[in-house]
Amino acid sequence: MDEPAGVTQTPIKLSHFTKALIEKLNTIKPKRATDDTSRISVSPTVSFFAIAYEKIRNAVEYRDAHLIRRAAIERMLKRRLALNPEASGEGENLVRELLWARYFANESLDEGDVAAVQQLLDRYLLIKKKFNNQFLFDILTCSIEETLSPQEASQNSTFTFFIYQVLKDKVRIEQVSEEEKNAYFYVTLERWFAKSDNAYLRYHLFSLFHESVFQIPEEKLPHVIAKLPKLFKKVDDLIKNPYSDRMRGFIKSQFPPFSILFEICKKNKDATEKILQDRNRLWTEVAQLCRLKYAQTRSRLNSLAVKAIIYIFITKMLIALILEYPLSLWIYGEVSYLSLAINSLFPPLLMFIIIGLTTIPGEDNTKRLFARLESIIDADRSFETAVSFITKKTKTRRPLLIFFFTVIYAITFFITFDLLHMLLKLLQFNLVSEAIFIFFISIVSFFAYRIRHIAKEYQVKESESFIRPFVDFFFLPILSVGKLLSQGIAKLNFFTFIFDFFIEAPFKLVFEIIEEWISFIRTKREEII
Repeated sequence: MDEPAGVTQTPIKLSHFTKALIEKLNTIKPKRATDDTSRISVSPTVSFFAIAYEKIRNAVEYRDAHLIRRAAIERMLKRRLALNPEASGEGENLVRELLWARYFANESLDEGDVAAVQQLLDRYLLIKKKFNNQFLFDILTCSIEETLSPQEASQNSTFTFFIYQVLKDKVRIEQVSEEEKNAYFYVTLERWFAKSDNAYLRYHLFSLFHESVFQIPEEKLPHVIAKLPKLFKKVDDLIKNPYSDRMRGFIKSQFPPFSILFEICKKNKDATEKILQDRNRLWTEVAQLCRLKYAQTRSRLNSLAVKAIIYIFITKMLIALILEYPLSLWIYGEVSYLSLAINSLFPPLLMFIIIGLTTIPGEDNTKRLFARLESIIDADRSFETAVSFITKKTKTRRPLLIFFFTVIYAITFFITFDLLHMLLKLLQFNLVSEAIFIFFISIVSFFAYRIRHIAKEYQVKESESFIRPFVDFFFLPILSVGKLLSQGIAKLNFFTFIFDFFIEAPFKLVFEIIEEWISFIRTKREEII
């Protein structure tokens, strides 16, 4: 890839924020090595089945990859505390479960980790007797994950804080204090850069206002517990603020150069400063990383498309298809096998068509990204202080015009779904089959739309085609219905209930028995030798 115009031998003078980033990353110590005498080893046989089970279980509940482990900790703890409310010995049981499923590598945790987890559980139960809600449980699950992977947690928080420092002065919210604006901005970063779920949003924001409730001296607990309701409400009010969604587009557009910068930092820990100061060397790193990331993005899009189809099929399509045949037979006295085939095959085909038509950034994007990265790390303060985004208090300045647009948007719904109705009638769909088709298409379109946004992760500026507004005119109603259905049905996903209470509990009990049996056999074998 050719060097972009303007790349010279002149060294880059790094900003104080960039120097602070490098210094902070260098102070992050790796997790302590496990103790040879107490490291925990689990059976490969049990792990094989546990990994298989977790893959199936995670397919039922669609989550971003980096959130799966915390969700697994939450799920395991809920089950274990329901069976053992006093949590006696559950620190070790939880650690073993996480090792079985390879959420942590085998023998990467030891008795010290078990003791740390057990301490968190004991303190949680102590506080729970006085004050119990989901917020407290969210803090517990996040604390356990970060206790077991401290280096990863420190690194992620350092990156998030760097973006906050560099970009916070570029955003202004009218009639809002600087302190409030900065808080809203940080919430937006947590949600859209760190991609934190609600549990991690609560945990990280709470940590900004107060030290860990699980580590303060026991004699101070009554005073702290009395303050928790007010603190929890403050955090939840920040999360629900009306400005994060408005800042989302601006902030997401700023991420690509930061993402590449952080990859360079992780890849070249000891040589980061030298690389960032040398323009030619920096360009080489950026060009190589971009080529790699573009290729990985295409692979990731395909992988997520398959995962989404499996998730949709298990949790939604399977139910609908089971209903379509008997309902059609009962109401209409016959079943259209053509509609049944279309409802089964067209949604995954649509998913792969949408993903297949998604474009990946190229060389021009890499050059723009490099220029943006230079302006971020350079000591010139003009990038950091120039206001780029202003949001105002919500005002309806032209109510008649807004009303007119709302009516047009509502009419769009009727036009879009009426066209679908007429098309399906030509294919001899009955009303049951039509409803299921619309259900499938809406859900799949919504998931495909979300997955397509991954292609923009390293795209500095998105070019909009001439036809895009016309496509959106008819496509937005389908996406809106898909979002509504996905969010509503996610709350009623009885497959998660079935897995958690009727499958997981007995499965994990069998795993424990097998683990003990293998340990017993190993002991007997060693006695013979």
